[in-house]
Amino acid sequence: LEGLDGVQKMSKSLGNYIGIDEAPSDVFGKVMSISDELMWRYYELLSDRSLDAIRDLKEQVQSGALHPKTAKEDLAEEITARFHGAENARGAREGFNAVFAKQGIPEDIEIFGAAAGALLVDVLSESGVCSSKGDARRMCKQNAVTVDGRKEDDASFDFGPGEYVLKI
Repeated sequence: LEGLDGVQKMSKSLGNYIGIDEAPSDVFGKVMSISDELMWRYYELLSDRSLDAIRDLKEQVQSGALHPKTAKEDLAEEITARFHGAENARGAREGFNAVFAKQGIPEDIEIFGAAAGALLVDVLSESGVCSSKGDARRMCKQNAVTVDGRKEDDASFDFGPGEYVLKI
């Protein structure tokens, strides 16, 4: 089975795997991270659905009757439920949608303290969110950083006193 990258065989050493003992939210999120094309291979190899049912599902997606995200969420919930139970799988789905679809804030958000006047590039690198200042600058340039829900492309953004929510 191809790993999360869609190229290499799923492998812990390559970091492209889904661990069955990972938290339900992690299992669900990792399944959601696979490509739409790879999703069908995962359905064929990991789902309890028949090949006919999978073919029908694929036709629904191709015709536009079903959104691919919904099909992927169903797969992620099924795989998560296999190892963590249906209730935990539903909770992982709801949590995923609250954070990613509704732009919410995860319950287990990390808190990092910084001095007033700290620059965004410093906060991102010193907190470990980005591996280096260069990585932090790249994330800003790619519009991958939000501060309190607002895109921030200026790596030298200056934090004033207060609390902020950063997302990458």
